[in-house]
Amino acid sequence: MATDGDAPDHPAYRGFPSIGYALTQRRRATAGWKALAGNHILIESGDGVVVALCHLQRGSIVVRTGEQVAVGDLVARCGNSGNSTEPHVHVQAIDGAVVEQAEAVDLSFNGARPRNGQIVTV
Repeated sequence: MATDGDAPDHPAYRGFPSIGYALTQRRRATAGWKALAGNHILIESGDGVVVALCHLQRGSIVVRTGEQVAVGDLVARCGNSGNSTEPHVHVQAIDGAVVEQAEAVDLSFNGARPRNGQIVTV
């Protein structure tokens, strides 16, 4: 597991104000993956799959690099860091810990593959 939790949270931008914020996305993309992800945790599953939890609240990560976590463990709080217009947790599965070289891996919750905006209860 790897963590990074010092990026500041920023105000939420909903509706029309989010357009101005979106115009700053190029700066974050140019700065690299960490600038896009904001505060994040990379959890290695042991079979080569890494789960990234991104946009976490500054200072909220309670796990440490190398620590093992189990289902249901508190790892951090939802935030608005990185390339995010409002508080949420971005969850993504990839095939390696070097994010810039990794490919996406299918991810499901209780067998369901949620679509953008869909709420999943697990």
